[in-house]
Amino acid sequence: MLYYGAGSATTRMTQDDLRNALREAFDKIGPRKKVLALPPDITRAHSQAGPMTQYAYEYYGAALTDIMPALGTHTAMTESEQKEMFGSVPSELFRVHKFRTDVVTLGEVPSEFIEKVSEGKLSFTWPAQTNKLVAEGGHDLILSLGQVVPHEVIGMANYNKNVFIGTGGSEGINKSHYLGAVYGMERIMGRADNPVRQVINYGHREFASHLPIVFAHTVIGRAEDGSLAIKGLFVGDDDECFTKAAELSLEVNFTMVDRPFKKVVVYLDPQEFRSTWLGNKSVYRTRMAIADGGELVVLAPGVKEFGEDPEIDVLIRKYGYFGTEKTLAAVENNDDLRGNLSAAAHLIHGSSDDRFSITYCPGHLTRDEVEGVGFRYGDLDEVTKRYDPNRLKDGYNTLPDGEEVYFVSNPAVGLWAHSDRFNA
Repeated sequence: MLYYGAGSATTRMTQDDLRNALREAFDKIGPRKKVLALPPDITRAHSQAGPMTQYAYEYYGAALTDIMPALGTHTAMTESEQKEMFGSVPSELFRVHKFRTDVVTLGEVPSEFIEKVSEGKLSFTWPAQTNKLVAEGGHDLILSLGQVVPHEVIGMANYNKNVFIGTGGSEGINKSHYLGAVYGMERIMGRADNPVRQVINYGHREFASHLPIVFAHTVIGRAEDGSLAIKGLFVGDDDECFTKAAELSLEVNFTMVDRPFKKVVVYLDPQEFRSTWLGNKSVYRTRMAIADGGELVVLAPGVKEFGEDPEIDVLIRKYGYFGTEKTLAAVENNDDLRGNLSAAAHLIHGSSDDRFSITYCPGHLTRDEVEGVGFRYGDLDEVTKRYDPNRLKDGYNTLPDGEEVYFVSNPAVGLWAHSDRFNA
């Protein structure tokens, strides 16, 4: 059932609009005695999940007993990050999701289904895993909050991904990410229906339909002045709210470019991007728009590590971003990478497969570290002097010497592609 659904490319919802829309949806859901909220973490702060969690707390009060940020494999939020994102919501309500230990398996998607959707490339079962608190907490409402936006692993982010990946377990995360990588990221991004989504939908339908989950999806896009604006909100307990949000997201978050870019400059906000695990959205979201032989320049003042998770960080440093073939061979020949398929998927996603060059300009990694994982190294201060993010505007820019660059101020809020590569 769709409890609330409104938005368009020209909409600009205020915080009062957002609060009132959620109240309207909550009124339709009816009274609840024990509520669990599942927002994303601070790396998705622009999703408006922070204010939405605050408005849910205002509405439900003491009935909102637990808030569990859907970390996936990300680092747990600090108390200061909680205050920054969720305001006055009491810190004692927050729970930490531990993807290696605090999960249960509700059921398994059979290998025959995986083989079918992967076009015969893979044949393993997929466990529908989620946190014990989600499955066994006794809540009469599980409120999954977040933003629908093009995504590299699952085509369009959110919906039940928030439950089975964001609060999922190691095996489920690993296998779903690897499925997406092997099937082909460029065949998935921007598409709401794809093999990874089909597998998660199967798990949700067959093993978790009894859980009282309601999804609240924002769509965030650029306003005419270039600022981020709330373009829509869709609240419901089935896939209708996701489908409607995905349709609007494609309208406001997807840019089909008229010609492939020779040079793209992406800025990574240091408050949001502190690892290449997150910062490689600069690669994922622009790769279909970059010309063969082109260059991606990543200004990454906050990047200090490769993986958010220490074990994944070690694997990235060991195997690097050296392309699909080398990564698949490494999975075949090495137990450590074969045991962490989400890391392997990330290594595939983060490589250009030698189609274009990637110059990383980190604030806290050395030249040896950057070049050791297969990227070119750029000195942040020197490169920023030429490509100053405070002077560049989103889109095409022509520098004083005539060089044309395409600038992206936040890769997390969009997807860029040239029609030849997207349609292929």
